[in-house]
Amino acid sequence: MKNFSQRVAVITGAASGFGREFARTGAQLGMRLVLADVQKEALAETAAELEAAGVEVITQICDVRKGEQVEALGRLAMTSFGAVHLVFNNAGVGAGGLVWESTQADWEWVLGVNLWGVIHGVRVFTPLMLASAKDDPSYEGHIVNTASMAGLLNPPTMGVYNVSKHAVVSLTESLYHDLSLVEAPIGASVLCPYFVQTGISQSHLHRPDDVQAAAAPTVSQQVSQAVLEKAVASGKVSAAEVAQRTFDAIRDQQFYIYSHPAALGNVQRRMEDIVMGRNPGDPYEAAPHVREKLQAGLKGKS
Repeated sequence: MKNFSQRVAVITGAASGFGREFARTGAQLGMRLVLADVQKEALAETAAELEAAGVEVITQICDVRKGEQVEALGRLAMTSFGAVHLVFNNAGVGAGGLVWESTQADWEWVLGVNLWGVIHGVRVFTPLMLASAKDDPSYEGHIVNTASMAGLLNPPTMGVYNVSKHAVVSLTESLYHDLSLVEAPIGASVLCPYFVQTGISQSHLHRPDDVQAAAAPTVSQQVSQAVLEKAVASGKVSAAEVAQRTFDAIRDQQFYIYSHPAALGNVQRRMEDIVMGRNPGDPYEAAPHVREKLQAGLKGKS
């Protein structure tokens, strides 16, 4: 996808973090925007900022766990603008703790947003984009699914999150191959950010009532939350920089998008473990202080 001006972008999780920066970058390129989120006030603030700059924006409150709400978002986009060219399946939440301590509600919440949100986005918007391409010989489209470096690694005390993001990587690779098979003029990319200052470490504040935790957080969940907050807060790469890299990747038809390419050494070691049949190595080999902090916290020393 080379031309962005006057094209239509749909962005979930658009009220903050990567989503808001995708919207800002798209606006700078002259795109028309369909923004969705569960955070009503923050979404309105983002839309107001862009509208003040003369950008065409429509918004919708959307819980991406719910297929019918994503379907409604698709109808809104088509009714408002007649086509969809760029889709960011970006809404995401974080959760931690020892994997056996995760409750059914934890799994339903994280997989509901991180995985089912992307599934719904792919199944709803890909057919709409294919239909738009059929009607317009010059059509260009692209789908970006937000995963994580946790979709390529398996850090301890992040099991639920890891599972959700590995599935997004697999889904997006499958989407890429399927689109290629039918020779669709639609590209696909998977975004795998590392620690970037976004609102994901505070996503529990917006956890819906139907998947609320029934008990107080366990020690491992508290320790994992504290480590995550510190890691995110100390991130040196901004969400705006990641958004720019993402648009550059879309333009260049690049599938894998990274915020921290230097972290790929850990991924390479994991791939070598798999090929060589070795037991999994330490995901924190390059950052032993993180493992030490987790272990100290679990032993009550932090």
